[in-house]
Amino acid sequence: MYTPVQNLLRGLPVFPTDMASFNTAAAPNSPLDLFTDWLSAAIDGGVPAPHAVTVSTTDDDGHPAARVVILKDLDQRGFSFATSSESPKGRQLRNTPHAALTFFWQSVGRQVRVSGTVTPGTAAENDADFRRRHPSARALVLAGEQSATIRPSESVSAAVERELEGIKDKGSATWTVYTVAPERVEFWQADPERRHTRLLYVRSGEGWRRELLWP
Repeated sequence: MYTPVQNLLRGLPVFPTDMASFNTAAAPNSPLDLFTDWLSAAIDGGVPAPHAVTVSTTDDDGHPAARVVILKDLDQRGFSFATSSESPKGRQLRNTPHAALTFFWQSVGRQVRVSGTVTPGTAAENDADFRRRHPSARALVLAGEQSATIRPSESVSAAVERELEGIKDKGSATWTVYTVAPERVEFWQADPERRHTRLLYVRSGEGWRRELLWP
């Protein structure tokens, strides 16, 4: 006998009935090229927030933590996102510089999983990214410590308003661009009959080894 929540969940559709095919034999040699192709297709296809990505890290006790951020860039070094180095994920990456990224594009039945080592950007890269942010976003970074408890005497709005004064001249000592250098990248294409196609790229020397995985 199903619980009320199980009944609710079992009736939900997972993927659309019409999805693109995935010809793995024609996939490029580099997962970065294939990711760019899939990202462009997601943008052209109207996928909501295709640059949103779940970043998973671990704390000192090995406990996982995950949150959604925005992909900032992709180049030959890897996948980049940004946050405060004093945020929980910033501290976790300082102590354990490895992360997993998950892109999920439900409306086209696609998922991309990335794992690898993480390196922080240079002071110039971090500052350039910080100054490209909206003034209110910059002020929020400067106003308080991300994820810290708000004390009853504190006002987020008041703190942000104070930091907005002269914001164009203010930099951040903690804002950091983090780049995940991929060691494994998996491309997952859903199938209505659950015969999903999974192509895994594994770093091998200067190149990549490709493997097909069971659904």
